[in-house]
Formats: sequence, structure tokens, C-alpha cells
Amino acid sequence: MKNVIAILFIGLMSLGISAQKKAAKIEFKTEVIDYGTIEKGADGVRTFEFTNTGNAPLIISSVKSTCGCTVPKKPKDPIMPGETGEIEVKYDTKRVNPIRKTITVISNAETPTVALKIKGLVIDPNKTSVLEKKSKSMMEQ
Repeated sequence: MKNVIAILFIGLMSLGISAQKKAAKIEFKTEVIDYGTIEKGADGVRTFEFTNTGNAPLIISSVKSTCGCTVPKKPKDPIMPGETGEIEVKYDTKRVNPIRKTITVISNAETPTVALKIKGLVIDPNKTSVLEKKSKSMMEQ
């Protein structure tokens, strides 16, 4: 009787251990996208590409931005093991200023929370900077 209980216990433990080995893993091609210097009104859409390198379906439950000027879009369907997916990010390029935003991805992956970053600078080509005005006025003298 003790042997039967011991065998059942070991069998249940091994099932628990093997069930824990199945997990999704999210691996991004890059975790930072640099827009560089872009003009006001330019295309603000960029894409973060990733692969599920785990052995279970990857489900992205939430993708949030730190600001309303950045709108991320998550995949609707699960990403199967070995498959790739995309998270599209649209930045509002009507705002002339430096870009420094974080996009938080929450999923069922081994690492459930990943912080992605976008950076760059939006300029208005119709407006000259203070430095340009100063150097022009000094040249005129």
C-alpha cells in the first residue's frame, strides 16, 4: 500500500514538473525604436517584431503607452510557438518635441511584462531654431 501511494505521489509530481516546462517566451527583434529626426506630420507608425521562442501559445493581453500621443496595437490572436508577431505603434507627429515614450507589453510569457521604448525628435521645418537665428544675425554684422 505504501508503495502504491509513493508511486502515485511521484507520478503526480512528475506531471506537475512537466506541465511547468510548457511556457511561452517572447523575444523582440529590438526593444527600442529610434525615429531619428522626423518632420512634423510625418508617418509616425513603427512596428516592434517578436517571436514566440517558447513551447506554448503566446497571448498578449495588454499593450499600454505612457501617453495618449502614442497608440499601440496588439495582435488579436495567440502567437503559436516558433511564429512571429507584431506590435504596431503610432506616434502623433503633429507634436513638435523630443520623443521618449515607453510601451508596456503584458502577456502570458515567462517574462510577463516587457517595456519597449520609442525615441526620436519631431521638428517643424517651417520654423527656424533660436540658434539658427542667432548665427544668421551674427553673420549679418
